[in-house]
Amino acid sequence: MNQPLTRIGIQDAVALSHRIEALLVERNLRGMAHVRNSMLSGYCLRAALMLQQARGCVLIGTGFPVAGTFETDGPVGAISLYQALEACGAEPVLVCGDPLAGVLEADYRVQRLPLNERDPAVRLQQADDILAEYNPSLVISIERPGQSDDADYYNMRGESIGQHTASFDEIMHRAGCPTIAIGDGGNEIGMGNVRPALKSLDIKAAVTRCNELVVADVSNWGGHALVALLGWLNGRDLLAEFDNMAVLAYLSARGSVDGVTRLNELTEDSLPAADGQAMLLALRQLTEFA
Repeated sequence: MNQPLTRIGIQDAVALSHRIEALLVERNLRGMAHVRNSMLSGYCLRAALMLQQARGCVLIGTGFPVAGTFETDGPVGAISLYQALEACGAEPVLVCGDPLAGVLEADYRVQRLPLNERDPAVRLQQADDILAEYNPSLVISIERPGQSDDADYYNMRGESIGQHTASFDEIMHRAGCPTIAIGDGGNEIGMGNVRPALKSLDIKAAVTRCNELVVADVSNWGGHALVALLGWLNGRDLLAEFDNMAVLAYLSARGSVDGVTRLNELTEDSLPAADGQAMLLALRQLTEFA
């Protein structure tokens, strides 16, 4: 049963959100603690409430191209969100380009995006077609490359990756429903919300905006945090059966690489899988489910 947000409940919820937001950027691996300081606190709670209110289809964009394949950060959190939303009665769809789309479509609902479509009019029409088909009540982006000022896409090293990238930006722009974005470096969709705070970072910043931005040291962890808060709001431990190691192994067997090391290993942004497990436990403890 959903927990009603009474006056006391709201205070508790906001305090919990603050603790989770601080936990997510505790290591400050890529400057997200600095970015957090520029944001209106409570963003994790506000995003979790969007998840709670979602009905029917929810589009979840993910997949960051690295070394001819896809990185582990993003899809793990997307699958976490997918499973939680499905458990709550929604119909999530993972939206991504190849090779990730081909990897996931045997086990999940997937909408494929074309790679390297440079014509803006074509991209807009594709976005409109997808939105018309699914009529989503919520759109989420987790670790998706975001367009820079020049409409190209860049990785953390400042290298252009446009030719390997499927554009999700137009879907975020034209969604007509609430949008959430999760990122960890400044070059992801949603970072347009905090452009002034990104000027001190060595990054080709993204300009695409969203309704609610969540920042984290690892984007997957931001996805788990929203699942934890959604579970808290609903009185359910939605992370109890999520197996971080199993999902990493599933992706690794299908060609994923670490976004930092570019190696096919069970890591997230060069951090061992045990760190992800520890984050899951900490989130469950904060929401009083562990």
